[in-house]
Order: sequence, then structure tokens, then C-alpha cells
Amino acid sequence: MTESVTCDIAVIGAGSGGLMVAAGAAMLGATTVLVERGKMGGDCLNYGCVPSKALISAARHAVSWRHAEALGVRYGEPEVDFIAVMRHVHDTIAAIAPHDSVERFTALGVQVIQGEAAFTAPDSLMVGQRAIRARRFVVATGSAPHIPAIDGLAETPYLTNETIFGLNEQPLHLLVLGGGPIGIEMAQAFRRLGSKVTLIERQHCLPREDQELSSLVLETLRSEGVDIRERTDVAHARDTASGIVLTLRNPDGGEERLAGSHLLVATGRRPVTDGLNLEAAGIAVGEKGITVDSGLRTTNRRVYAIGDVTGLSPFTHTAAYHAGLVLKNALFRLPVRADHDTIPRVTYSDPELAVVGLDEAAARSRHGTIRILRSPFSANDRARAEGRIDGMVKVIASPRGRLLGVSIVGPHAGDLLQPWSLALGRRIGIGAMQGMIVPYPTRGDAGKRAAGDFFRPRLLHPLVRRLVRLLARLG
Repeated sequence: MTESVTCDIAVIGAGSGGLMVAAGAAMLGATTVLVERGKMGGDCLNYGCVPSKALISAARHAVSWRHAEALGVRYGEPEVDFIAVMRHVHDTIAAIAPHDSVERFTALGVQVIQGEAAFTAPDSLMVGQRAIRARRFVVATGSAPHIPAIDGLAETPYLTNETIFGLNEQPLHLLVLGGGPIGIEMAQAFRRLGSKVTLIERQHCLPREDQELSSLVLETLRSEGVDIRERTDVAHARDTASGIVLTLRNPDGGEERLAGSHLLVATGRRPVTDGLNLEAAGIAVGEKGITVDSGLRTTNRRVYAIGDVTGLSPFTHTAAYHAGLVLKNALFRLPVRADHDTIPRVTYSDPELAVVGLDEAAARSRHGTIRILRSPFSANDRARAEGRIDGMVKVIASPRGRLLGVSIVGPHAGDLLQPWSLALGRRIGIGAMQGMIVPYPTRGDAGKRAAGDFFRPRLLHPLVRRLVRLLARLG
């Protein structure tokens, strides 16, 4: 027998964005249904942000002795218990999971239905034997690993971010396909934990980022022993009795065979829309994901799409941002407009690379004349005291002091970026950032110094010096 369910809002996908919409809608009094076919918490909790950062933290401790030795503290190289490291990863997931659980959301007033959703009409969908009609729908089904078309790969055992945290043995030699954030983070973490690592990238690693800053990240990985092969194609993959063998096509056109014990495919993400029967609801899908307008509505005005499934900005915090906009529009009829130009992003390597707004190349292309302000951590007292002077703050501004973008590479770059993210999003000028009082000694002073450099040419102008002398004569 088919069961009919009617609600104000039906959310498909219990990742970070979907959970936020469901919780917010229910707490504000809207009848809410949440549908999830997999694990509550989605990719971020189970396969992405949470397990990767737990692994990265363990890996950072494995090399902390190297930094300590420069400060006069010496102790032996640590022994890595890989099974215990992975236990820490899964314990971290388990500790956070109750916050995203069916029980918690049921207690909030959300009807949670576990199963696969498929639209049957513009205003209804089916989940098993349940027919759900809603005033508004939110598609928040996220993304999945993109698997490239490489000869032999389908017959070769490989890992993705969805399976690598299930390893119960340490890779002797991890081959990583893809030099984006996931590939870079995992390559460094496994190298620090003791695995031999080779990273293969078709173009340049971290292609979205300012090459001046990303090169500092790559230099660190190389210094730690990660073998990085850029501008290298994988022509063939095969599984052998002694391990995985990749046939590489090098920049000079020559071929090389590379053997490893494990293969991680980290070549990007694809939106998850399979099984949704979006055509029945009149929802258009483009190459990058579900098509949405500036208010995150799809081509069906009843339906919103948020997060990775839109292909606009594949970050957990973007999904949360989208969720807030949808709640404003769907529940309160307030006009909203998503601004993706000011969404920050961080590659959690060591040093971290954090970016908001435009990089140098994009700013020159869009605005022509720009000001570039650099403040290296080598000139920062806190960085000197900690013995970590690698990195810099790089600020891009218009000639009149409008902030266009900020990139930071160095320890805790993601935290240091946050006031700049606020400034860019609220159109706060560089003068306010220069006038900000920062506690001493902190790394935040590097950003203040960069902002101050914007005004240095004006302050050192000969007319200013003449004015100072004139005022001095006047008493």
C-alpha cells in the first residue's frame, strides 16, 4: 500500500546543507521531511572533511619532532601505529555522528525517511512506498568521486575518498592520481605516516590557486619526500601479482611504468543526480550539475538545489551558506542572491593555503591595474618565535583600496583568512584592515602589515614630508 506524506519542505540528502535546511525549517515551524539513501551526515562526516582532517592531524604529529629540533627540543622519530591512526579517524566520526543522526533530527520534528527518492511530478516524489507531496523541495544530494576514463582502470583496484579511510593496512607505496586539494592533502598525510607516495597530475597541481603561493606548498611536499609528477598522463592501469602498475606518458612524450601497492583516484568530483528522475519534475541539469538561478531555484520553481550538486562551489561551508539562503526565501519569501565570489577555500596541507576572492591573474584579467601587497611571515615576530617562517599573506587591491582577493600560505592560514573573508564579503576597505588592532605577537599582524603597505607610498610622498616640516615650524 502506498503511504501519502504531505509537508511544507522535503529535503533530499542528509549532508551538511540538507541537514541545515531540515533542522532550520523544523525549528521554525515548517513540516519537514528529510530523505537520505545512504549515511546521515553525507560525504563531509563520513568520507570527507572529518576523516581527512583527523588523518592530517595524526600525520602532523608524526613530523612535529622535525620542527621541535630547530627549537632545541630533541626526541626520536616516532613509530606510527597505522591501525591506531585509523581508529582515531573512525572515533572522530563516531563522536560527531550523533549530531547528524536520525534520532536527533526526529527529536527536532523532522520526519526522516531512509531510502532512494525519485520525482514523479513537479510537486511530488516517491521513496519506496511513500508518495511525498511538498510545497517546496530542496535537492542536496552532494557529489561523488569523478573516475577518469583510463584504459584498464575499471579492472584495477583503486581507492577514492569514500574508501581510503577504510584501509586496515598502511600502503607501502601510494600512487595518487590528481593534484587538487584532496590529492595534495592525502599525499602529504600518507607520506608523513611513513608511506612512499607518488602523485601524478595531468596539468599543474592546485590549478585554481596562485602559483606563487601554491609553489610553496609543493616545495614542502617534495622536501618531505613526495614524488610529484606534473604534466604527466596515465595511459594505462593494471593489477599485477606484485601490485598496481601505471603506464605514464611523461611531458617529453616518453613512457614509464610505475608500480605501487595502492592507488588513490582524486581527480575531481561529479554531482550526484542518479535515480532522482529530475526530468519528471522539469529540472534541468548542465555539465557541472543542476542548473540554478541566483536564488538557487531550479528550472522548477518549487525546487531548490544547494551544495555540491549545483557544481558552483564544492565545499561544506558553501552548502551551509546555500541552506541559509534557501530558508530565508522558502520560509519568509525574502529575496536572496548567492554570492560565490566571496566564498573562501582552504587546502589543508602543511603549510595551509587559504584563498578568498580573486588571485593575481584573475584580478589583472578582470580589473587591469591592481595593487599587490605581500607580507612574508619571515617578518612576523610570532612566526619567528615559533620557528615557522614559511609563507606569506598576499593581498590584491584596486588602486583606490578596494579589496579584490587575499591568499595566505602558512601555518593556520585558514584561520588567518577569516577577517579578510568578512572584509571582502561586506565590502570593507583596506583602510579598515590597516586600522584593525591585532594582539601582539600574533600571525594576524602579517595581514595588518600587508594592508599598511597600501598607504606607504602616500605617507612617504615628498609633499607629506614638507607638510610635516611646515607644521613643525608652526609649533
